Amino acid sequence: MPDAARLMAAIGMAVLAFVVSFMVMGLPLFEEDTNFGWFVHVNVVVGLLVGWTVIGSRAGRSIVSAINVGLTAPVVLVFWCLFIQSCNEMVRIAMKNRYDGAFEALVDIFEIGADWAIEMTTIQIWTTLLVGGIIVGLMTEYAWRTWR
Repeated sequence: MPDAARLMAAIGMAVLAFVVSFMVMGLPLFEEDTNFGWFVHVNVVVGLLVGWTVIGSRAGRSIVSAINVGLTAPVVLVFWCLFIQSCNEMVRIAMKNRYDGAFEALVDIFEIGADWAIEMTTIQIWTTLLVGGIIVGLMTEYAWRTWR
């Protein structure tokens, strides 16, 4: 059921995904001429979905619950964004015929995701994610209490 709380959560997580995507793009992990393509767009859509389903569906319980969900949602966001972007990278590598079989390609999804997770683990990124998640959780709780 669409309501103001779900909409607030979806927009808030999309904005958080947008901000963190640009922070990740600025890491020295990538070369300066890296073409990110749909990186930001995909992450924003994942942010919309995570906000709508994870935070929005749990609105109206309490302030403590809003903070807890606000801490959980960024972890879910990072998991799904890493998985989708790792699948995309695996397909890019597979198009160059670098894998000997399908199983090797599937295993490489998780290796790529683990490498990127380690590389993106910085204090600035995780502080932004967790503080942003708490703010989105509290905004969602406020929206649920205000516009029922």
